[in-house]
Amino acid sequence: MKHRGGKIGWIGGWLGGFIWSGLLSAYWLFQNKISEGMIELVIFIIAIVVINMTAPWKHPNTKYWKLMLPLYFLLFSSYILTVYLSGGIEFFGLNRATISAVISALLPLAIIGNRTWDSNNKQDNSPNKANSHGKI
Repeated sequence: MKHRGGKIGWIGGWLGGFIWSGLLSAYWLFQNKISEGMIELVIFIIAIVVINMTAPWKHPNTKYWKLMLPLYFLLFSSYILTVYLSGGIEFFGLNRATISAVISALLPLAIIGNRTWDSNNKQDNSPNKANSHGKI
């Protein structure tokens, strides 16, 4: 399987970013907060669909930043909605300084944003790259 690690990273990383939404949904449903739980469940299901739709191996020539934008939009929207449904920023004990720490989640945009799935494949097959025995 080509790019197995990249596929696992994409799916696992984004699911890891949204798993809290699924768990929170179950928690709220268990607490009989049906509307909040269903909203979180819908967000989690939408996230799974968008993760699958934006998979870079399905769009091999599209830059990663274009594929990540809908997921980041959904992720930050879900944060805001969850804070709202929970009673606001004060409920979590957050302030502006702690909220600004969320900016670090945008690092992948800067690090790999201009790459594509195919550009990673070209780098892997580059004639200048050493083989597994260290020879060129």
